[in-house]
Amino acid sequence: MRHFAGANKPIAAICHGIQVLAAAGVLRGKTCTAYPAVKPEVENAGGKWVDVEVSGAYVESNLVTAPAWPAHPEWLAKFLKLLGTKIEP
Repeated sequence: MRHFAGANKPIAAICHGIQVLAAAGVLRGKTCTAYPAVKPEVENAGGKWVDVEVSGAYVESNLVTAPAWPAHPEWLAKFLKLLGTKIEP
């Protein structure tokens, strides 16, 4: 995880997945979201918390985050866009 963060490679985390990023020490100075109960861990790790609808997602630089499973469509769409993926009907 530290390699991806240091190299500014795409990272996606949803729900409690942000705890891995907090433990790796890569949230300092980043704005993100996750499951609401994880907010203290994000802030203790130096991250800035942003409230997002349960079906929404948030992007900052190389990081795509979302609060819970209802956000899967938006979270995946934003991550695919970050990866440069083009999806056509």
